[in-house]
Amino acid sequence: MTASLELTGDPVDLTRALVDIASPSRHEAEIAGAVHAALEGAVAGFTGPAAGRTRVIRDGNRVLARTDRGLPTRVVLAGHLDTVPVADNVPGHLTGAGEDLVLHGCGTVDMKSGDAVFLHLFATLADSPDLAHDLTLVLYDCEEIEATANGLAFLEHTHRDWLSGDVAILGEPTEGLIEAGCQGTLRVRVHARGVRAHSARSWLGDNAVHRLAPVLERLAAYEPRSVDIDGCVYREGLQAVRMSAGVAGNTVPDEAWLDVNFRCAPDRDTTEALDHALGALGLPARSRIGQGEEPPSVPGLSWELTDLSPGALPGLGEPAAADLVRAAGGRVRAKYGWTDVSRFAALGIPAVNLGPGDPGLAHKRDEHCPARQITEVDALLRAYLTTPG
Repeated sequence: MTASLELTGDPVDLTRALVDIASPSRHEAEIAGAVHAALEGAVAGFTGPAAGRTRVIRDGNRVLARTDRGLPTRVVLAGHLDTVPVADNVPGHLTGAGEDLVLHGCGTVDMKSGDAVFLHLFATLADSPDLAHDLTLVLYDCEEIEATANGLAFLEHTHRDWLSGDVAILGEPTEGLIEAGCQGTLRVRVHARGVRAHSARSWLGDNAVHRLAPVLERLAAYEPRSVDIDGCVYREGLQAVRMSAGVAGNTVPDEAWLDVNFRCAPDRDTTEALDHALGALGLPARSRIGQGEEPPSVPGLSWELTDLSPGALPGLGEPAAADLVRAAGGRVRAKYGWTDVSRFAALGIPAVNLGPGDPGLAHKRDEHCPARQITEVDALLRAYLTTPG
């Protein structure tokens, strides 16, 4: 049975209702169905300027809605419906009261509170005479996993025209501030090969883990760069995030691998970012050797690129983005994590992150969001969407 969502009520209550529909990546069918049904119901009740001029579609576990009222500009409100795996934190619950009311549960921060605000704004403004910008609502699946599964990437091929606008707002958690642009991200897996042997006769083997030692030493000594772009300071990072080796407690490993994640400022393109990461690891740059090949200068090591997503420059000089900055009182900072603003930027559409919740609480077991941030972001965006550019 599909859950019923009330889009025109309190966005805090709507957030809780969305949280209570568990939707880890690849399991978004129920929440997509509930959102689709609620939007269709809301649009069916329109009797004003959006009546007959609003469309709602579902493409897999992606739900889109748009007004075509002929307003001078278009704002895209985009957010993902999936969360990381549930960790005994669904259904959600409330603590405190009044100004201290807090909503707890998986997705309260990343990013069902942002989705709730967008759904509430669309349902209450799309048919209002006060609306100053046509709206497109894009809610999609599989953002929290590998880039090849990302629902927004699918929409670029199936409904590219629905992604166009003068500015796109991603409801990622920002504590109600604008976080401009985003850093790029890539992952490299470094493979080491050795010779297996019984650990009692270790001299007969060649430990693959030990071959990774120079790479780990370089990572420990790495000094990341900070760069100021349009008043936003981006801080890079190069970190070992996962490794694996060994088949038994008495065996010298003959194979080992290490995953390294590079978070790069958006002034680096993907080629420069990869070459920089490889150089920092002591591996020849891609321009001099292909992935998977063994560098002659580093015997026993090879590498492969396992993930790559470009960053996005702030783009705050575009008129619609500048209007949004003014509506937010000029409160802007850099986005450290990678978000889908990068996809909009690649399409030539200025994009920012703006949503309730502390990004430092995203993905945590005790994920929680102050209710006042949900209402504050709703009010901020309502003022922006009803003010002509």
